[in-house]
Amino acid sequence: MTDPRTTVVVITHNRRRELLRTLDHLALLPERPPVTVTDNGSADGTAEAVARHHPQVRLLRPGRNLGAVGRNLAIRQVGTPYVAFCDDDSWWAPGSLAGAADLLDEHPGLGTVTGRIVVEPDGVDDPIVEELRHSPVPGPPWLPGPALGSFLAAATVLRTAAFRAAGGFHPRLWLGGEEELLAADLAAAGWWLTYADHLTVHHHASVARDATLRRTHGIRNTLWFTWLRRPAGPALRRTVNLARTVPRDVASLRGFAEAAAALPWVLRERRVLPHEVESRLRLLEPAQRASKARRYTG
Repeated sequence: MTDPRTTVVVITHNRRRELLRTLDHLALLPERPPVTVTDNGSADGTAEAVARHHPQVRLLRPGRNLGAVGRNLAIRQVGTPYVAFCDDDSWWAPGSLAGAADLLDEHPGLGTVTGRIVVEPDGVDDPIVEELRHSPVPGPPWLPGPALGSFLAAATVLRTAAFRAAGGFHPRLWLGGEEELLAADLAAAGWWLTYADHLTVHHHASVARDATLRRTHGIRNTLWFTWLRRPAGPALRRTVNLARTVPRDVASLRGFAEAAAALPWVLRERRVLPHEVESRLRLLEPAQRASKARRYTG
């Protein structure tokens, strides 16, 4: 069942053991996808281990931690029409890459397909799955699943040309909810985002993570996206809502401070979304406020 349509892109930083497990799973997929790994400046022997145990993997070593921009670097090398992201602690289930490619083949207006995330070792759905299944975003009749306002990079297959045309991940956002800005820009360019319940990604969360730093960046990036793309009224409302609802701690304070310090470049790059895309984001706001699965913004 070799399928040449999709390349898998993984970014990693100091998670050698988790990455090798992910690459072991990817190597067993019936689709036999080409895999590109960007090693974001690991100091734990990650690159050497990949070269030794998975010599078929294309390994990029930028020499420093690029965050999500490591995916941009990898996609410069991609020659397939579709690219699948997964994290170094997640992997696609057999047949899911082919299933996503089939949807993208069948629906030329589709830009991204996000799969169901199963949390290991318990084999249960991630809490975000229920929100994806019941997304309030209206979509066209041809859309093969619920329309989404954003996507999760660890569980999404994208049209390579659409990713490149949208500019990829913004270099300033690094990591932590970095998908929201790219998703909005894809929608502004006319692409639709969907969820497909029959496609599966397994996630065995690494313990090697700085949850506090990730939350700081998530709050900062949420504010940056809001100020970069939302009209003045909705931007103000979302800013106030975040200020009211995030935990009152150092991480939140740092997130707001970093966001405010960047206002000069944010205002220079500000480009408000088209009305039809903005209207979809407004429909998502009640669900965002009620969400129990928000990872970064409280």
